[in-house]
Formats: sequence, C-alpha cells, structure tokens
Amino acid sequence: MDFGLVLQTDPPASRVISLMKRAERNGFTHGWTFDSAVLWQEPFVIYSQILANTTTLKIGPMVTNPGTRTWEVTASTFATLNDMFGNRTVCGIGRGDSAMRVAGRKPNTLARLGEAIEVIRDLAEGREADVDGRRLRLPWVRDGKLPVWMAAYGPKALALTGQKADGFILQLADPFLTEWMVKAVRDAAAEAGRDPDAVTICVAAPAYVGEDLAHAREQCRWFGGMVGNHVADLVSRYGEHSGMVPEALTDYIKNREGYDYSHHGRAGNPSTDFVPDEIVDRFCLLGPPEAHIEKLRALRGLGVDQFAVYDMHDAQETTIDAYGAEIIPALGD
Repeated sequence: MDFGLVLQTDPPASRVISLMKRAERNGFTHGWTFDSAVLWQEPFVIYSQILANTTTLKIGPMVTNPGTRTWEVTASTFATLNDMFGNRTVCGIGRGDSAMRVAGRKPNTLARLGEAIEVIRDLAEGREADVDGRRLRLPWVRDGKLPVWMAAYGPKALALTGQKADGFILQLADPFLTEWMVKAVRDAAAEAGRDPDAVTICVAAPAYVGEDLAHAREQCRWFGGMVGNHVADLVSRYGEHSGMVPEALTDYIKNREGYDYSHHGRAGNPSTDFVPDEIVDRFCLLGPPEAHIEKLRALRGLGVDQFAVYDMHDAQETTIDAYGAEIIPALGD
C-alpha cells in the first residue's frame, strides 16, 4: 500500500513544502493539496517548489476541476511540471465543490468532467484533443505521462470513474462503503472493456494518532461536514431512500443545516455540529498506531492501493512521523 499526504495550501507556502519533505523522508510516496483558488493559495505554483525540494514524491491536486481553468492550461501546467521534474504529477479531478461554489458557480456536470478527463490527459501526454471545437496539441511535450484519478461518491460518478479514469479517489475510510464503491467502479470498468484491476484505488481521510479519542474526534469532525456536502447533493438528486446510495452514507446528514465554506476542511468547523462521533470514527482513522494498522489492512484487503492522510489538525508533524515510524512499515508486509 502506498501512502499520500494531503494538505491545504495555507500560507506560508514554505510550511506546505516543509511538511511534504517530511512526508517523503517518512516513506510517503504522494503529496496532495486542495485546489480552491479563493480559499487557499494557488497550488500549482507551490507544486514546483515541492518537486524541486523532493526527489521521488509524486504531486497533484485532491482535487482540481474542469471549470476554474481552461483544459489546455491545466494540461500545459501538468506537462510543464513533468518536463521539469520527470513525470511526477497525478491529476486528481472532480466536479468542483468549494472551488466552484465559493466563486458563485455550480459544480461541473459529469458529462463535462468526463470530457475533461480525456482532453487533459491527451494534451498532457502530447496527443491531439478537441477543445471547444478546435483540435489542439502541445507540440513541445515529449514522453509525457499524466494519470488522471477521479473523485466520486454517487452511482453515475462511480460509473464514469470506471469508464474513463486511471484511478478512483474515495474521500472516506469506512470499509463497508469502500467495498460498495470500489465494486461499482470496477464493475463499470469491466463493462467498458477495461481491466478493472488497472484502476488505482485511493482512499483519503483524516488520520490522527493518539490515545485521546475525544480530542482526535474534535480535530477531525470537519471531515464529516465536507463529505456531507457531497452526500447532500446525492440526496437531492436521487432521494433519501432511493436505493441508489447506501443509507449508511445518507442517514447522518438529516440534521445538516447550511455550510460555511470559510471553515471548509478545518478543525473546529462550526458547520459540522451535526456530525456524530460514529461517523467520525467510521470515516477517519483515529487512535493508537495499532488501530490505524488494523483498519488499513482491512482497506488493503478490499483493493485499496493508497491511503492519503488528510493532515489538517493540531498534530501534523507527529502524525507524519508516527506513520513513518510504525504504520507505513507495518503495511509493507
């Protein structure tokens, strides 16, 4: 199992770079950041410095979207980083939640997302692609490689992931839901004539190592609110008891009232009071190293290739170090 570190690009950027360097020293293979231009600093500028200050770490957004940048700009940015640092980027992409809504726009449609996946990958790898009715190619790309991983929850998005993406990003660490969603992605890949085992599975969730579970829950409760935004979209689209989405995912948002993106992804988010302890425990990895190892082994048994640690809490360095010292080595067996 690979391990990634997920950060927000809060200033100063030097701290983001320092934590990514620490992650690489501790055995992490991937570094990810949020991508929401109003809420945080521009990640691609920071990626160049992360790549320059590491040797093997692969870098990408978790996640970008098709709406805040034109597709040829996104592809050219990835291709430039790859040309400079040797194909060390991954494009995580989704419909766009905070990035679009904070700017007063709706998240992108799945149809647009599916088209963008193919166009961005083709352009970044040096092939021609149709952009707004015009055939384009980046003539300077040589030996480019850009895996595109899609974030998804709902049935149509999971199907699209299996049909077109190189990887699947699932932003929660509940084994029951992971099994259900991984199966949906792989079934869709098989139906599309693709090798279902070739789709990389990445589970991303907060991890907090320590004995004080009450404190860990409070530091990670924000995550249930972030996931709740996506669940609310699914409920509005499919209905609360449609059978299209597991009720284990939809039940907890019944008391959700609004959401303030100014606290998005942050410990102490006041918009997440509706998230019960049970959901925090199910969606996150909390407790001593042994508890993390046990849950990660269960996820690995379900086909998860990478666990990406959301490290937005008051124990960033100690979590990275604990993973490097005890948890990552245990998952190498």
